[in-house]
Amino acid sequence: METDLVTLNIEQGIAHVFLNRPSKINALSYEMFKAIDKVIKQLAKDKRVNAVILSGAEGNFCSGLDVKSVASSPSKAAKLLFKWLPGNANLAQRVSVGWQRLPIPVIAVLQGCCYGGGTQIALGADIRIASPECKLSIMEAKWGLVPDMAGLVALRQIIAKDKALMLTYSADILTAPQALELGLISEINDAPYETALVLAQKIMQTSPDANAAIKRSINQSWTGTVRSLLARESLSQIRLLMGKNRVIAAIRQTKKPDKNYQSRQSWW
Repeated sequence: METDLVTLNIEQGIAHVFLNRPSKINALSYEMFKAIDKVIKQLAKDKRVNAVILSGAEGNFCSGLDVKSVASSPSKAAKLLFKWLPGNANLAQRVSVGWQRLPIPVIAVLQGCCYGGGTQIALGADIRIASPECKLSIMEAKWGLVPDMAGLVALRQIIAKDKALMLTYSADILTAPQALELGLISEINDAPYETALVLAQKIMQTSPDANAAIKRSINQSWTGTVRSLLARESLSQIRLLMGKNRVIAAIRQTKKPDKNYQSRQSWW
């Protein structure tokens, strides 16, 4: 599938997703929000996909919200923020939390600008690999706004509360080494996309059912109770033991390393 604003190419079980608005440094218009949301929904249904690499076109990840574009149309701004219930995710939030909700490992490749909404989207990924020159910022306060794209779901898990407040209050721009020191990114690499691809290929060697269960267990248990963690682990393990991919994983370890996994099970 390909659109003007987001491209999706699936090769050997790995989905390559590109934010594709280079003339605006991949800034987020209403149409781009819709395109990202559509791709996430498509990936959620495609059980052949076992890893995702998310990146931006032409050396930048995303410069954040295209304020002029969104502000020029009150109806589009309203559609971005609308939700039926307060606890539901609206369109602006789904482009971040949607990546966390996919039962698939998601790796973000961060280059150039990664500001505001771009950082919020990147926080939705499971792993963030940045180029040395990449710069990140939780920038919404500069526009008199609160970060409202669900990036806090991940931010509260990866850095201390006082650091999160400091970054959000100040809207400071961080270099890649500063972001790494805070834990905002996972790794700095001169060849971030190639590194992400190697990691995705490594992930492809393990059971897609196990990876889905691991992601669900860690994301939901990170701030949950011990009782819910123990229950979730036990239930996931029973489901995995009953699945065919667990048997295939054992065969790959002992007899046939190249035996293919079956498509991810629907109950993930």
